[in-house]
Amino acid sequence: MGLSQELRSIPNMLSILRLLLVPVFLLLLLYDQFGWALLVLATASFTDWLDGQIARRFNQITNLGKVLDPSADRLFIFATLIGLTLNGNIPWWLAAVIVARDLLILVGYVISANHGYGPLPVHFLGKAGTFALLYALPLMLLADIWEAAHLVVLPLAWAFAYWGIALYWLSGFVYLGQLKRLISQERSKSSSI
Repeated sequence: MGLSQELRSIPNMLSILRLLLVPVFLLLLLYDQFGWALLVLATASFTDWLDGQIARRFNQITNLGKVLDPSADRLFIFATLIGLTLNGNIPWWLAAVIVARDLLILVGYVISANHGYGPLPVHFLGKAGTFALLYALPLMLLADIWEAAHLVVLPLAWAFAYWGIALYWLSGFVYLGQLKRLISQERSKSSSI
């Protein structure tokens, strides 16, 4: 399947829509339009679920989709971190811990590319960590909007946040371990020739 065909697949068009919603979401957060921001986030979450369902059910999994889908997730996490940190809804250290892990993975991508490898497959731990963070951050926002539920929603949000951070970092170390094994195997093969 060529790039133009991949771009026209329904799952990839939904991922592109999610990417286009990221700046809208960030602007809504920065202008304290939290209700609208949650609506945009809910729409993005639904399209994320829907594109996965369509891709698997109709065998429309593409290389482009393997890049677009996680990119949209990361950008929504970054947009949420930026907006909620600047608004004072979350502490700066939470954003720093999450961004630091992604910087570590970025270094891994560079090393991977230098050795001729593409991105390694997404690990279940990374998906679970992303899932937890994609619940934690909106729940933190919801706790600020819905004062009556603050006592229930905020502890739940922090539970998701801590689990998300732990799984996120653990998946980062798993990814780097996979990369190290690939490079070691490559070196072993080249030294035995």
